[in-house]
Amino acid sequence: MKSPAVAKEDGTVVLSVKVVPGSSRTVAAGVLDGDLKIKVAAPPEKGKANAALMAFLSRRLGVRKNDIAILTGHGSSRKQLAIRGLSCSEVLRRLQGPTA
Repeated sequence: MKSPAVAKEDGTVVLSVKVVPGSSRTVAAGVLDGDLKIKVAAPPEKGKANAALMAFLSRRLGVRKNDIAILTGHGSSRKQLAIRGLSCSEVLRRLQGPTA
């Protein structure tokens, strides 16, 4: 998988994601225009897709859900996420590991 764009800001890693809700299962599906593309099984209603995204990334990165926050894009498919407790290289390494 190509590497998504990540940056370090104020002690957190900022990750750009493109979320595709309503998929058959939740998986990382590569990189699209520098964003990590994540397909989530949850529908795009009442925050269900955002909750599924946070749960998936929490498991995949090995951090608590509270260590991931949506900075921008709460109601959009494109989001900027802040991840605490990991370096940029560690985030990339864990994202490219075996599928969770």
